[in-house]
Amino acid sequence: MEDGIHRSLGLTDDEYAAIERIVGRAPNHLELAMYAVMWSEHCSYKSSRIHLKRLPTEAPWVLVGPGENAGVVDVGDGIAAAIRIESHNHPSAIEPYQGAATGVGGILRDIFTMGARPIALMDPLRFGPLDDARSRWIAEGVVSGVSGYGNSVGVPNVGGETVFDETYKGNPLVNVLCLGLLPTERLVLGQATGVGNLAVLLGSTTGRDGIGGVSVLASAGFSDEESDAEKRPSVQVGDPFEEKRLIEACLELLDAGLVVGIQDLGGAGLTCATSETASRGGMGMDVDVTAVPLREQGMEPFETMTSESQERMLAIVEPADLDRVLEICERWEVRASVIGKVTPGPATGDPDGGRLRILDGWEGDVLADIPAASLHEDAPLYDRPCVCPTNFDEVTRVSAVDAEPMPASADAGAELLDLLGDSRWVWSQYDHQLFLNTVEGPGGDAAVLRLKHPATGADTGRGLALTTDGNHRWCAVDPRQGTALTVAESVMNLACVGARPLAVVNCLNFGNPEHAEVMWQLSESIDGMAEACKAFDVPVIGGNVSLYNEAQGANIDPTPVIGLLGVVDRLDRRPPGVGLVDGGRLILIGVTQPELSGSRWARARGHRGGKLPGLDHAHHLAVADVVRTLVAGGLLAGAHDVSGGGLGLALAEMAVRSGLGVNVARVADAAELFSESPSRVVVCVAPDDVTTVLNVCEQAGVPTSRIGVAGGDRIAVKGLLDIALAEAEATWANRLPDALGAGTTQG
Repeated sequence: MEDGIHRSLGLTDDEYAAIERIVGRAPNHLELAMYAVMWSEHCSYKSSRIHLKRLPTEAPWVLVGPGENAGVVDVGDGIAAAIRIESHNHPSAIEPYQGAATGVGGILRDIFTMGARPIALMDPLRFGPLDDARSRWIAEGVVSGVSGYGNSVGVPNVGGETVFDETYKGNPLVNVLCLGLLPTERLVLGQATGVGNLAVLLGSTTGRDGIGGVSVLASAGFSDEESDAEKRPSVQVGDPFEEKRLIEACLELLDAGLVVGIQDLGGAGLTCATSETASRGGMGMDVDVTAVPLREQGMEPFETMTSESQERMLAIVEPADLDRVLEICERWEVRASVIGKVTPGPATGDPDGGRLRILDGWEGDVLADIPAASLHEDAPLYDRPCVCPTNFDEVTRVSAVDAEPMPASADAGAELLDLLGDSRWVWSQYDHQLFLNTVEGPGGDAAVLRLKHPATGADTGRGLALTTDGNHRWCAVDPRQGTALTVAESVMNLACVGARPLAVVNCLNFGNPEHAEVMWQLSESIDGMAEACKAFDVPVIGGNVSLYNEAQGANIDPTPVIGLLGVVDRLDRRPPGVGLVDGGRLILIGVTQPELSGSRWARARGHRGGKLPGLDHAHHLAVADVVRTLVAGGLLAGAHDVSGGGLGLALAEMAVRSGLGVNVARVADAAELFSESPSRVVVCVAPDDVTTVLNVCEQAGVPTSRIGVAGGDRIAVKGLLDIALAEAEATWANRLPDALGAGTTQG
């Protein structure tokens, strides 16, 4: 073995020594490449596993928790929901269109691998500032990639976020969430069982695109020394039409009971799919590398085994069922090839079994022979140093990152206009009405979908709600409190559409884990999530950790993204939405903490430190419960949670979305106007319903304030601002289109 080759594959000297101990000899090049991809940060979570164990993951309704391709929960009526969120940050920085497109493709496969039909996508996106040309190019390419793939496959994109900020310059965040439904009896796991069963590779051919993507891209940041051209071959290339055929073929195979286990080929490709299915089932597997259909000539075995070419699945099939499997695949025009066989392992009482062997033909040479479980169960587990930044006081939770005091408001009207911006330019490129299940689509607090039985199509009369939320500004000040506030925001977003929370998935986007302060951020963020999820009784059923998000030596602000699934127990009307009715009374439910630290307003003025607003979990649940009750009772004409941008932005967004002004009298100052303190919702109530709404809140022990009235053509807050509604509408609607164009860029 050439000295030092393991380092070029992303392995440390200690990791190489561990591999030698496991294998009992020096690994050959193929074996080393397989360990390199499986022990990468992306696949092994070697820097984060020790912290992720602190998250609550169990509840009576959880069918599958973390560790499988997707989390699965029971939503009643014999229906299960599968949900997953993933990141494709680094590929999208190099090749925005394909990076984003294959991110969509990968998350779809995670869902139908569980036996679920994908029914909805969401895409939380974060880019560098709008005044940066490259950031605009990345944004245009990413949005085109998401729409080009999702629209072609035929899965609606029902929401997400779009954020532009200096911290993401050079390192965008492209997170994608997918939700799917399945009859509970169709649930299948990624396990290989049964000695002699066949490993059948379904879908696209294998090429050189995406070789080592998890180790080349996902486990390193960006620097001046590495060009886009050098990294571009590590970015996968997607084919949404192949994916659509693969979805239908796989679901038919599962319905027919022809699959023992199934696994998608995402990060680490065949190496991951073969080793994980074998080890999960306590078995081994022989793989004939020459049986893998290739799209390029002269591919080496290590290329075949580590390629991340898209639209591929590995199904474990009993030999007696092979002909039926091939028949179904042929009907869907999906390529199917037997590439492996399940061999004995610990589950069969063979302590020497459980080997993953790569063969050069069934009767040919053994090219690799390693314990299947060692590729992930024996992956390194690092307890990396966690060091609190010197400018943060862990006792008072105050960040002194800047010594300057909070600036004063100079022109509240202009400052509010600076915060306005509509993401319609993004989501208008997505089809969010496919399947005709979308009750509330992009642009609101949360998406709402009709819950129909996936086998019969029968409407249950209930709904599912989805939201994705993240706030790097909060987490840059205090990652623990910031993450807890993000979970709280997600809970309130669901309450605004009448949904109760059911399960969380998370995408943890952080900088370089070799920096002790980054590991402190990650650890603190996980603790904040754990505390909030326990308090809100919401289990974490899956997620993704994306590290090494840095450019030119600068780490991104910590950005945990929360995906929250909820249930609407009776969906007999549309939720009130982010809007107003003429003459409606404006009521603030909850109490404002006049604290500006971590807010959009403060960040825009260069203030990055301070102490975040407090979060009272019990009070937050009380506010969420009363809002949910008011929505279910049809007592609200409009509702909007107060979060990023504070009460001022919440009111302005309700105004511009409905074409009605607001006249607000009871806001004392800029701190109350722009504070992002939690546990607040602003609602619009018809005059005849005001007394009832106030009584419901009072009985629940939730404070309220009557703050104004809707109507007219001005957005006015007494003593603070008075701007024309038309000016606000123009600013809101035109900011992104003016910066990004018509949305036709193809990356």
